[in-house]
Amino acid sequence: MSAPRRHASALETISVTVGDDAVPLFEQALASVCTTVGIFEADDTQCVWRIEGVKDIGHGEAELDRALTLARLMTGVDVALTRQRTEAEGWLARTYEAFPEQTVGRRFAIRGTHLDRSHSRARLTITLDAGIAFGSGEHGSTRGCLRALEDVAYRKPQRILDMGCGSGILAMAAAKLLHRPVLAVDIEPWSVRVSAANAADNGLGPLLTCRHGNGWRTPAVRANRPYDLVFANILARPLCKMARDLANNLAPGGAAILAGLLDTQAPMVLAAHRRQGLVLERRYREGEWTTLVLRRRG
Repeated sequence: MSAPRRHASALETISVTVGDDAVPLFEQALASVCTTVGIFEADDTQCVWRIEGVKDIGHGEAELDRALTLARLMTGVDVALTRQRTEAEGWLARTYEAFPEQTVGRRFAIRGTHLDRSHSRARLTITLDAGIAFGSGEHGSTRGCLRALEDVAYRKPQRILDMGCGSGILAMAAAKLLHRPVLAVDIEPWSVRVSAANAADNGLGPLLTCRHGNGWRTPAVRANRPYDLVFANILARPLCKMARDLANNLAPGGAAILAGLLDTQAPMVLAAHRRQGLVLERRYREGEWTTLVLRRRG
């Protein structure tokens, strides 16, 4: 096992406490500047959550302010941001301790880079940096997507897209399980770089094409359509807005795995896609989070 990497900058932990409906937008706001973001139950009787992120002190203050302002406007929740100075090595130790090997579904195992590389041959292992909290396999949305992937794999999809790839975990899982090339796209340049680095670290570089772009307008996305399988682990409202584009870019019989939505948001997302002719095939629940598998008739 390699020694923990030292962090040269001073760190701080920032957090907000919100109700479940506001979680996705405030999580996205903190993730815009934080190297790691976690969601913790603050009150199990009232569905209140603490969203906590770690970042370099002074980094991205203007961007954070814009993202929080947008989240407040869209949710109507005027919540205060709290800050606490964090010792870098103590944070790393806690992060490593909180990220043991995770098994998901029947086939997958997610391991941090701080763990040794030995693993069971019975599972497909994906290695990620423990400091990259988004898409690490512990979030209910990611786990739901991996379970859904196992269940649609028998169709052997040929053209695969991970829309909003984050850490690239879903694209890598599809490449490992299906042995097919996957296009991974994200609007955040940092996510694209992380996905490409993770793919290389997992020996999947030749199978993953990572591109920066704005959703369905991305040239690489348009050039490779239609798709037999699409992952979209994003947020509920953007999923609704993209429903028509998704339906138009799915091949007949193609499947879409949609996530990033709370149980309470699932009906809204499902209704938006049913209006575009897609049918619900299966629903997965992981804690407060729902994953939908939709199919285009054909």
